[in-house]
Amino acid sequence: MLDPFWLLVAVVVLALIFDFTNGWHDTANAIATVVGTRTLSPWAAIFMAAGLNLAGAFFSTAVAKAIGKDIVDPENVTLVLLISALLAVIMWNIITVLLGLPTSSSHALIGSLIGAVIAYKGFGVLKVHGIIMILVAMLISPVLGALFSGSLIKLIRKLFQNMPRSRVKRIFKPLQIVSSAFMAFSHGASDAQKAMGIVAMALVAYGSYSDLTVPSWVKVAAGLSMGLGTAMGGQKIIHTIGSRLSRLETPQGFAAETGSAILLTTVAKIGIPVSTTHTITGSIIGVGAAERVRSVRWSVAGKIIYAWVLTLPGTAVMGFLFYHVLKFLEG
Repeated sequence: MLDPFWLLVAVVVLALIFDFTNGWHDTANAIATVVGTRTLSPWAAIFMAAGLNLAGAFFSTAVAKAIGKDIVDPENVTLVLLISALLAVIMWNIITVLLGLPTSSSHALIGSLIGAVIAYKGFGVLKVHGIIMILVAMLISPVLGALFSGSLIKLIRKLFQNMPRSRVKRIFKPLQIVSSAFMAFSHGASDAQKAMGIVAMALVAYGSYSDLTVPSWVKVAAGLSMGLGTAMGGQKIIHTIGSRLSRLETPQGFAAETGSAILLTTVAKIGIPVSTTHTITGSIIGVGAAERVRSVRWSVAGKIIYAWVLTLPGTAVMGFLFYHVLKFLEG
């Protein structure tokens, strides 16, 4: 059996690696549209998003506490269990980013954690109600993103209907930079908290705290790791969302980002861990469909949805297997 201190160190390191892969994997969520509309160059957009990911990490800890308490009680997890879940989600993120599939890191983390918990103590310790609420929110978020952003682009078109299209695009070019920055901030606010929740669970399992707490150093480390991952970029996924899914102009990009960011910051403050990938993808589809249904490349959208469906069971199996491989470390 390893010294529990080194198991704790392993959890923290792996959680930060997960946050790095989350930023790397989800770069496109914040900046795909601003790159797809050629408002910013890929590198300018990536570095802007990295800084705002870090800022967003300090917005709230409500999602971190939901991850730490609503799936399983921290008292029913071990450090080895958390290591197993993190290894599974990191591997999933690496595989899917190399394939260019914008799957949900949030779904992947939840699936990995569920699989590892089942391997450790069975289904009985899972908080079924909390898991169902999280999954329902994740399923609803792309629909709400589509409806909100689709309505926003219709409003924009109505307000500017008598203005030449070229002038409208020029007006929305700087506005889209603002909306992209808002989206990057909301990404940090939502997704950086998920790694914070895992580290907070590890601190309870180790005995540092009796209740779920997110120390300041955890916020800083999570924000920096996500920002660094974002800075490394995810060019294939940027291409998939930003241009292959639906060709966007600057007003459309503004509508998609603004709708997603408002939704994400709202639920982050409330403490609902939804998927940024689901939300922005739903928003882009909603904007494209509101303009012209045929403008959306539904075959690409279908492949993305297929990848979403596979994420939860796929990562649950991986988390289950990793725990059985590593459980000898618990002695």
